[in-house]
Amino acid sequence: MHYGVFIFATDFAIRIDELARAAEQRGFESLFVPEHTHIPKSRRSPWPGGPSLPKEYWHTHDPFVALATAAAVTTTLKVGTGICLVIERDPIITAKEVASLDFLSSGRFLFGIGGGWNAEEMENHGTDFKSRFRLLRERVLAMKEIWTKEEAEFHGEFVDFDPIWSYPKPVQRPHPPVLLGGESGYTLQRVVDFCEGWFPRGRADVLSALADLKARAAKAGRDMKTISVSVFGAKPDPVTLESYAAAGITRALFGLPSADRETVLPLLDKYAKLMR
Repeated sequence: MHYGVFIFATDFAIRIDELARAAEQRGFESLFVPEHTHIPKSRRSPWPGGPSLPKEYWHTHDPFVALATAAAVTTTLKVGTGICLVIERDPIITAKEVASLDFLSSGRFLFGIGGGWNAEEMENHGTDFKSRFRLLRERVLAMKEIWTKEEAEFHGEFVDFDPIWSYPKPVQRPHPPVLLGGESGYTLQRVVDFCEGWFPRGRADVLSALADLKARAAKAGRDMKTISVSVFGAKPDPVTLESYAAAGITRALFGLPSADRETVLPLLDKYAKLMR
């Protein structure tokens, strides 16, 4: 099992390039960052994590800029979105960003995605909350066409374009793995239908849901070797981590606070001991 970390990369936290170097030096496999283009002041949508939304949610760097910076100062560290809100992004532009980052990092990008929870945030991007997962599916399928075809085209309910040329193509073949966040049965089925990985949160009953995922994959004729499992916010507990490893979990990701280097680096050292 691989080990990685994630952080809300912000304007008041440790610089992402310093964190990337430190993570690679300590032997971590990967570094993930989340995405929010903005947070509407209205705060109509309740945050799933509690009554008060932490300020890092509206201070995040653009994930592709942050991860390109991290990749530029490392050589083996994988960089990933955890998660990218493709429901708020143009698929042609996002496909270009993913391919460019994968190309420039020599194939080290992991594309974590999700449907999001903030209805008014996505409304500002023209996305309807109720249809967001149908939109997400089409945008993912359209991006896969762009990454893998010389002349890509897509004609769907939400995404529609005639044949286009778009380069570079990703280094990873056929494309960087798409990891879908969430824990519901709907999420598991979507993973089987059009993704290469499942991205559950650590506070969920991951092992029980993993059995459900395996059953769905078998029914669809998919080999579980083609579906990775990355636990986001894994509990830094040896017993839990051993149970994940025994179950065949691909990677466990530890959370880091959006804080200064004096706070983050000692915590990184603590997590590194768990790997050993």
